[in-house]
Amino acid sequence: MSSFSLLLECKESGVTSFSSLGRTKREHRGEKVGHAGTLDKFASGLMIVMVGGATRLNPVFSTFDKRYRATLSFGEVTDTLDPEGEVIATGPIPERDDILRVLPGFVGRQMQVPPVYSALHVDGKRAYVEARKGNAVEMEAREIEIYSLDFISYEDGVLVFDTRVSKGTYIRSLARDIALSLGTRGHLIALER
Repeated sequence: MSSFSLLLECKESGVTSFSSLGRTKREHRGEKVGHAGTLDKFASGLMIVMVGGATRLNPVFSTFDKRYRATLSFGEVTDTLDPEGEVIATGPIPERDDILRVLPGFVGRQMQVPPVYSALHVDGKRAYVEARKGNAVEMEAREIEIYSLDFISYEDGVLVFDTRVSKGTYIRSLARDIALSLGTRGHLIALER
């Protein structure tokens, strides 16, 4: 008889969402174990884990809005838009008042281009796999919604903000776009869900 369990797990920074399920998979050997909403390796936070028959609920949980606390470092952008990538461009450090001026413009429905280093499929292949091979990957913009974006702090070129977003929103892309709107470059250095 298959079990039916919903668990809340806190993924630590530095491990993949898949590998963070290791203990749960060992405890429920022979049963399906899944999670709703992948977190990047550098990110930390809440994962909804489903065991056995509960995995059928994945389509429901995957559509939920998500909340994040993001830390954006201005001045450099990496190819992955996170701390694990290589710096590919630089820019000036923006002023606090300019940041406060542009943030409200990101709230609402909009088109967003996902990161090249993502698990999305492009022409039947994972985008990040092709990017790692050095192949050009064209990511199509898709509609997302940012319900709130709240300034928390800004010091030494590092912005901390909270945001609530729709399914499919990439916070790495949001950080990239905030920096570009300020005429500079930036990437996430921390992310917590």
